[in-house]
Amino acid sequence: MTFSIGVVGAGQFGSQFAHLFKLHPGVSEVYAVDELPERAAAAQERWGLDGTMASFEDLLESDVDAVAIFTQRWTHGPLVEHALRAGKHVYSAVPMAISEEEIERIIEAVRETKLVYAMGETSYYNPATVFARQQHQAGKFGRIFYTEGDYVHDMDLGFYEAYQYSGGERWKETASYPPMLYPTHAIGGVLGAVPGHAVSVSCIGVKDQRGDGVFDKDVSMFANDFSNATALFEMNDGGAMRTNEMRRVGYPSHIRESRFRFFGTEASFEQLATTTVWQDKSTVEDVSEQVETKPTMSADDPSLADVAPELRDAFISGLAPVHDQSRLPEAFLGAPNGHEGSHQFLVDDFVTAVNNRSLPPVNAWVAARFTLPGIVAHESALRGGERLPIRDFGDAPVE
Repeated sequence: MTFSIGVVGAGQFGSQFAHLFKLHPGVSEVYAVDELPERAAAAQERWGLDGTMASFEDLLESDVDAVAIFTQRWTHGPLVEHALRAGKHVYSAVPMAISEEEIERIIEAVRETKLVYAMGETSYYNPATVFARQQHQAGKFGRIFYTEGDYVHDMDLGFYEAYQYSGGERWKETASYPPMLYPTHAIGGVLGAVPGHAVSVSCIGVKDQRGDGVFDKDVSMFANDFSNATALFEMNDGGAMRTNEMRRVGYPSHIRESRFRFFGTEASFEQLATTTVWQDKSTVEDVSEQVETKPTMSADDPSLADVAPELRDAFISGLAPVHDQSRLPEAFLGAPNGHEGSHQFLVDDFVTAVNNRSLPPVNAWVAARFTLPGIVAHESALRGGERLPIRDFGDAPVE
């Protein structure tokens, strides 16, 4: 079986994913849609796509089977729901949505339409998460009682250029996007290894002091002045999870922007920018090589001309030894693969789910558990760290 797909948002990441969808043998046709028609046309020409469409509405009215949404992060919820209601399977970039109500509407749309929804959380296939998932499934941690997931990405390392690329002349209004409303690279890497859900949170937001108009309440369309935030979550099994979302930090985020720690009663796992260790009560094993990816393309590749040099590592990573390359289609061999080896797996997950009418790993219910805790954490920060409950939408229904 095969199906056709329209990629909405043919910018830096969207066009790269359009290329992977075009390569996948389970996809018959790929179309590009962008508010700037020249970007859609450029993606079509570069990757040999099957055409472009003038608008999102035109795409939904067409006979294309699925859509992949790579628009601005605060727009995903309504677009996803609209596409599902129009009868399209949906792949969505992160985050799932920016409110509990939007998440609930997506889940209801998936439940009622029985269409495939997948959120493209890259940390689910972060090599550290894959390694920790394997160790957890083998029972080597014992009881995991404390975890950490950090998304540590300084604005100075490419984010200014990225927001200018996507936001146009008024980019500062959107560059102040609240850190905790983009929580999935941190939370998804933890819960992708140790399934569960957060039940409450207390969060502290750190107000920005740069004074450059970014993270300025008077400029921000989100009335946000937090550039960093730290949340402590209570988990459903009685354990704890800490998450850091940092946008002003002295850290080499171009080397590793997401990092994780897991502490169990029998063993633990810790990751820094260039070192990763597995340790039990008697030994420490350096497992850095197992989770290190090897680039499959040059950072100077012409397709990355619009990407800030500090962000290019997120586009060019290959696979790590811990990844199961054998499950990927041969057509992906040597193809671009970003965010520490995750892009190809995410595309394959979605294509497989649509063609088999099965649940992808990061389905709507899992995506809610990766996303909603951050939304509630941001509200906690606005309330000075007040501990707030987090709703759980449950597990995906078994058909």
